[in-house]
Amino acid sequence: MTDEHALRTELIEACRSMNRLGINKGTSGNISVRHGDGLLISPTGIAYDKLVPEHVVAMNWDGSYSGDVLPSSEWRFHRDILRARPDLGAVVHTHSTHATSVSILGRDIPAIHYAIAAAGGPNIRCAPYEIFGSQELADGVVKALDGRRACLMAHHGVIAAHVSIARALALAVTVEELAQQYLLCLPFGEPPVLSDRQVAAVLEKFKTYGQQAAPSPDRLRQAS
Repeated sequence: MTDEHALRTELIEACRSMNRLGINKGTSGNISVRHGDGLLISPTGIAYDKLVPEHVVAMNWDGSYSGDVLPSSEWRFHRDILRARPDLGAVVHTHSTHATSVSILGRDIPAIHYAIAAAGGPNIRCAPYEIFGSQELADGVVKALDGRRACLMAHHGVIAAHVSIARALALAVTVEELAQQYLLCLPFGEPPVLSDRQVAAVLEKFKTYGQQAAPSPDRLRQAS
């Protein structure tokens, strides 16, 4: 299996996972991944369970693409995010219920939980409303993602981006959890939030979170 075929297959499986995880319904979401001198992106309007690798669309940075299958209508913000952010390798867009509800309110998600740091900073911004698929929406999203790996889009949904499809998908789940927690707090008033300093400390700790490279045989590690 070639690297490109493997990426196409992974992208399709991630599309199906969005629905299994409950963060998307139907074909409203879309996913892209950096590949070669451009990106691969899910097609528009094809049911995820019908997707085959050949349906995934290869696009260039200028917006041109190969083949007869149309790319997602949201290709502009996928293209612009990946082009503007070399630190990111994949973009996941969903209409998850709670994150979309916060976007309808036009609110950022504040630092109600330390997991906010997974998105890169002390809040998850909400980009202003623009019609789907437009360049105006893409421009607003790129701005909202400055220094972040996730944002909301007013009256629309959520974007999560990371170094890989798997990590972008996991971040989309985290954003949905944070949005649900925020909405559950709001009936009691604006919730208390962590300070920027506290979030910065979490960001630093996240650098060594999870499994790390094995230590050399002549030294032992002290658990943190």
